[in-house]
Amino acid sequence: MLPTNLPRTGIWVNGLDLQAPAVAAGLAAELEELGLGAIWLSEGLAHDPFVTAAGLLAATRRLLVGTGIVVTYGRHPHWMRASARAVLDAYPDRFVFGAGTSNPRVVEGVLGLEYHRPLATLRDYLDDLDTPDTLRAQLGLPDSGRLPRVLAALGPRALQLARDRADGAITYLVTPEHTAQARATLGPDRTLVVEQAVVVGADDADARTRARAHVGAYLSNPGYRASWQRLGFADADLTAPGSDRLVNALVAIGEDQVRQRIAAHIAAGADHVCLQALPAEPFTIPAQQWKLLASINDSLR
Repeated sequence: MLPTNLPRTGIWVNGLDLQAPAVAAGLAAELEELGLGAIWLSEGLAHDPFVTAAGLLAATRRLLVGTGIVVTYGRHPHWMRASARAVLDAYPDRFVFGAGTSNPRVVEGVLGLEYHRPLATLRDYLDDLDTPDTLRAQLGLPDSGRLPRVLAALGPRALQLARDRADGAITYLVTPEHTAQARATLGPDRTLVVEQAVVVGADDADARTRARAHVGAYLSNPGYRASWQRLGFADADLTAPGSDRLVNALVAIGEDQVRQRIAAHIAAGADHVCLQALPAEPFTIPAQQWKLLASINDSLR
């Protein structure tokens, strides 16, 4: 089972694994002090996400840590299972294991592997991941059982896989309309985690520049393009640098919009909304925005 104390909101952060472990631990402790109950780690392939997660959990007392996501490509299922199980056994009520196939930019551009038939590949990977641990059997130990997990999912078939082979799904760069569709596919008893990009504490021009750059980085990705087209966005919306309509739908700017977007996702069926504060420079940590988001979180309680 996933932790039962998943809060309504949390923080999704890109680049935390690029920080020194002591710095990352300090940032996690700051988040906990601010009252933000969960942090989701994007795997940047710089450090092992399970080691990073364990360090953050050790540095805090109540903070939930999720992997959003661990990339399955390039990881043998045995080592994935052993690593995830080690963190889950140490922090059973505070760790959420999220996994997925990522995207061609990561798999081919960084890992140098072929990104092919991602849904079928993930399904086969789960088959191997769920195979009883022969080493434990040889040692006379009980099988550790299926790993509790959420799967990265956007399209209907991926969401069906998350429903059938996981405890829920984590979505990315979506609208509340997508959240409603995802909830309908997952059914009532699966956990739905939704990432929401935000900019707070910046002037309007700067905020919109950040938002457009963020969305623009995904315009050539076929998985996201297909997701947005299913939501009714046209080719003109997806032509670089992306239409205002698309950017406004995907990124909440300003505290009022953030409150409204969180409420819309929750009303549409999200269990947890993880807020990704977009920094002025890529891979920098937007700690000042976290303080504003903590105030928004307090106002929603």
